[in-house]
Amino acid sequence: MSTTLTQLLAIAGGLVLAGVVAHGAWAARKAGPKRAAPPPQEEPHFGLAPAGEPEVPGEPAPEVDPLEVTLPAVARPVRRPSARIDALIDAIATITIESPVSGELALQHQPGSRRAGTKPLQIEGMNTASGDWELPAPGQRYSEFQAGLKMANRSGALNEIEYSEFVQKIQAFADGIGGFVQFPDMLDVVARARELDQFAASHDAQLALLLRAKAAAWTPGFVQQAAARHGFVAGALPGRLVMPSDEAGAPPVLTLQFDAQAALAEDPEALSLRELTLALDVPQTPAEAEPFAAWQEAARALARDLEAEVCDDRGQVLGLHAFAAIDVELKKLYEALAERDLAAGSPAARRLFS
Repeated sequence: MSTTLTQLLAIAGGLVLAGVVAHGAWAARKAGPKRAAPPPQEEPHFGLAPAGEPEVPGEPAPEVDPLEVTLPAVARPVRRPSARIDALIDAIATITIESPVSGELALQHQPGSRRAGTKPLQIEGMNTASGDWELPAPGQRYSEFQAGLKMANRSGALNEIEYSEFVQKIQAFADGIGGFVQFPDMLDVVARARELDQFAASHDAQLALLLRAKAAAWTPGFVQQAAARHGFVAGALPGRLVMPSDEAGAPPVLTLQFDAQAALAEDPEALSLRELTLALDVPQTPAEAEPFAAWQEAARALARDLEAEVCDDRGQVLGLHAFAAIDVELKKLYEALAERDLAAGSPAARRLFS
């Protein structure tokens, strides 16, 4: 599944914003790079937890005839849908067993790799106590299992070879726990995977713009200090800063990247940066969170603080009209994703567009 912005951003003025673009540091000019100021010392903050409310004594319970008391029936756990495997984007194999098995046995027979080719797979068990589908865990018992294989991602659609590898791994797991497995038809799965990949390829968008120094270059420390004022924190990869989502465990709203080699240098502050990439992965964040507005505002604020120009990947300066045109196209994209039950920021969309 390709990730281009051609359809989204081929708008008035010949504007084309690429996906996350490869970039490197420009040759240093005679003017020295801007450096970060020493970090200010923070004062400790203290707070008190609110005191609890006093208990209000209740009235004595009325007398009840013991012959009229009816003991409630023991309720079976409610069967809940899985939060990890979705028939919309996964090929699902079901595994039935004659009697519950332990989590230890299930873990013992898990496949060594949780992938079939380039597609991730997952095995879940139905917890006999809670009724939840969950990843097998020690100390738990499971009454049935299911395995899901993602049919498409940004590397393309599931193919016959990957599906065959999935079948082999799940069959071995089922044999190990004494279960019987049923697989969906391979030709049907591959056809569904191709259709899903075609939809995803035409509705994917990763917006990226360049922040290019107008005069003096920057050191990595200066960039990090400026970005921190606008909500960015260090990412997991060198040369990557992220604006975290308010949603726990969600992908970052925005990323700000510079040359990774500069971040890994023995003395990063001796190096100069002249170009940064500010990116928004559209399908990863709900439209209600207004990530496009955050992307546009971050670009303006960073350009002001860094004394930089906001450009597309060809070096053309972007103006207000360009952002307005992109916004119009994004709204159409959000609507199309929602109509397919793949609304931006949903678990299924995040898994598909990865």
